Amino acid sequence: MRLRALLDTDALGLRLLGGEDELDRTVRGVMTTDLRDPSRYLSGGELVLTGLAWRREPADSESFVRLVAGAGVAALAAGEAELGAVPDDLITACARHRLPLFAVHESVAFASITEHVVRQVSGERAGDLAAVVDRHRRMMTSGPAGGGPDVVLDLLGSDLDLRAWVLSPAGRLIAGSKVSGPAPAHDVCAALAAEQLTAARTGRRGPHRVAVGGTTYSLFPVRGNGRTATQGASRDVRETLLSDWLLAVEADAGDWPAERLDLLQGVTQLIAVERDRRDTARTVRRRLAQEVLELVQTGAAPAEIAARLRVAAPVLLPGLGAAPHWQVVVARVDWAGAGIEGGPVAQALLEEILVDPLLTGPEHSDRIAVAHTGDEAIALVPLPAVSSEHDGSETGILAEELLAAVRDPLSAGLDDDGRLTIGVSAAVHSAEGLRGALEEARHARRVAAARPGRVCAAGHQELASHVLLLPFVPDDVRRAFTARLLDPLRDYDRRHRAELIPTLEAFLECDGSWTRCATRLHLHVNTLRYRVGRIEQLTGRDLSRLEDKLDFFLALRMS
Repeated sequence: MRLRALLDTDALGLRLLGGEDELDRTVRGVMTTDLRDPSRYLSGGELVLTGLAWRREPADSESFVRLVAGAGVAALAAGEAELGAVPDDLITACARHRLPLFAVHESVAFASITEHVVRQVSGERAGDLAAVVDRHRRMMTSGPAGGGPDVVLDLLGSDLDLRAWVLSPAGRLIAGSKVSGPAPAHDVCAALAAEQLTAARTGRRGPHRVAVGGTTYSLFPVRGNGRTATQGASRDVRETLLSDWLLAVEADAGDWPAERLDLLQGVTQLIAVERDRRDTARTVRRRLAQEVLELVQTGAAPAEIAARLRVAAPVLLPGLGAAPHWQVVVARVDWAGAGIEGGPVAQALLEEILVDPLLTGPEHSDRIAVAHTGDEAIALVPLPAVSSEHDGSETGILAEELLAAVRDPLSAGLDDDGRLTIGVSAAVHSAEGLRGALEEARHARRVAAARPGRVCAAGHQELASHVLLLPFVPDDVRRAFTARLLDPLRDYDRRHRAELIPTLEAFLECDGSWTRCATRLHLHVNTLRYRVGRIEQLTGRDLSRLEDKLDFFLALRMS
């Protein structure tokens, strides 16, 4: 029970003399004493009742309060029958040690208070104990196999009045209770994930109690692959650090009895079963990604790659009518001086973070297929096919947005000996473009690796035209750059016979002069302006900018 509840019971005759800010402390027992040093008989959490017979002079108050506060008692209640009003020196000593102090009216017997506290505390413990077996049974029968972790969290909310959520290591909400109300904001979830990763790196055992945004949470690690807490401690935590989920409970577990802590540990085991089930389900998607990757890297015919992509599309995007566009994301996790293979770590991590952090539930991550080779993980991300007359705006995963969503929590887990680098390709719409997309993503990751920071990402936009002049840039990256810039114009010309490519070439050769270009093409200037406007709309570029003119010039020369 809470100290606050004692004040709400008029029959106890208690009056608060100090410690208003500490009234949420939990009372675990009660003890009556007039010993000068009762600390050896205290275990913490007690309400200490005293008639003040130990006080012979004002200095005795400081000594007595220091001893009981050091023993961790919840509060002190002083009777008024012996000395009348509670002396000021006792009030001052309690304030100095932040120990709540009550005055007990002379008409109230200590036995009445003792009986009330014992009845309340024993009732709470009995209620928890009586419900533990039943709750475990209900959770085992109604848990992950019967509806996912949300069902377990619903039981926590309805039976124990606990608001709880399952979060990914990057702070994405995976599951929450319907009875818990709105989930914490994404920045709060990210902060909780960072706190859990930091605590895991220090080796502290859970639950970890943290305060975020003025609210106290208790964080329980959810370990996959059937690992118990003991087994998890025997392995290098970095092998699974960046993929383990966590259970965040809006409560301070520091004052919970052992039975309730055991119950929450059981909940994490049930959620871990769901995590393992999802890992098993990912096997098919991982195999698909591995097969496509091997075809691309061995230079297989585009028709063979296209056939494999047609198989992958309905698995990743059920009900999709047309073949999607694809993006490639490459990630690498490096640990300083460690013999940990980075590929599997990066693979599990990509499967968790390549989802919009504002999306909830596990099904969204089922759309990501990730393979790994060596220390590198490669994700094949399907995008619903966009209109062929798109306007050049960005679609799919953007490196800067991905980085912003995961940098803070993952940096906490990487600490000072780990590094995550990510490269993101542009979207491609055919098997022919997939090899270029892979090389583009790999090259972008190398660009990210050249930057400072524990978590770095780079996208295809950062492979600027002047970079492509460098001799170490692979030919596939050059071709991908050219295709990304000119393919929308070629497609449009093929459908509409608009001659945008010849118009672009003439415009650049005339140094952007409207009059000379219109004369050369035998066009009205307004027609030329319309064509240039269409070029800019389809590519997202601005032909009044020198940088964009240079990109078009190089793309035309390399095509």
